Amino acid sequence: MPDLPRLPVPPGACDTHMHIYGPPGRYPLAPTAAKAPPFHADLAAWRAVLARLGLSRTVVVQPSAYGADNRCTLDAVAALGEAARAVVVVMPETPEAELRRLHAAGARGARFFMMQGAPLGWEALAPVAARIAPLGWHVQLQFDGTDLPDREAMIRALPCDVVIDHVGRFHPPVPPDRPQVQALLRLLGTGRVWMKASAPYNTSLSGPPLYDDVTAIARAAIRAAPGRILWASNWPHPNPPGYPIEEAELLDLLGHWAPDEATRRRILVDNPATLYGWT
Repeated sequence: MPDLPRLPVPPGACDTHMHIYGPPGRYPLAPTAAKAPPFHADLAAWRAVLARLGLSRTVVVQPSAYGADNRCTLDAVAALGEAARAVVVVMPETPEAELRRLHAAGARGARFFMMQGAPLGWEALAPVAARIAPLGWHVQLQFDGTDLPDREAMIRALPCDVVIDHVGRFHPPVPPDRPQVQALLRLLGTGRVWMKASAPYNTSLSGPPLYDDVTAIARAAIRAAPGRILWASNWPHPNPPGYPIEEAELLDLLGHWAPDEATRRRILVDNPATLYGWT
């Protein structure tokens, strides 16, 4: 039987990064998809995870497998209701009416996945950010954090908030005093950049249960900007590391990163409520 979290989960706690996949006949893969997704990760399976972890809110992030076809993500948000928000993929040429429709459907961010299977490249970042800024949306960025010193100025110049995925996703993780992590900490210090404390298994060389190399970065970020940190499970773990991933253990890992209960409440409840519009 799957584990339950050991630490208490406060009311209103949010998973800010997970994905829903549907039947291939209903939601076709994008031409840019790097691989077939885990089709078992449907809405029913997610509801079971929500109940087991004691979470109240969900941010459904558009998977790279579907490119800019946001139907599966938006259908999931519609089924989950007011307790859900979406991060979608839009193009620089997406019509204004479509952006307004996406907003009404629960979208609050535009995703940029700069890894294999990316539907958009860096050249689209500034034009999309300019389109979504009037809606109060943010840009959600996932890329190799090793490039952060080279991307810092570009990120600072964007006219909207920015969310950086997965503890910066440094390949490989480096100590917090290195320039790559220092660039992340400077961005968090602007008050317009957020970081998801999530998916340490994507990059960790030290591995579970404590992921010491990623933990050092996560702790430094939480100390520097506790009001700009979000927690996420990254369910259903589309790039599995080769060993079992248990969501309850990832939630408990937050207790290792943020031992203070008040800080954990900010990360789980208050920060996502602010960013995704539950306040």
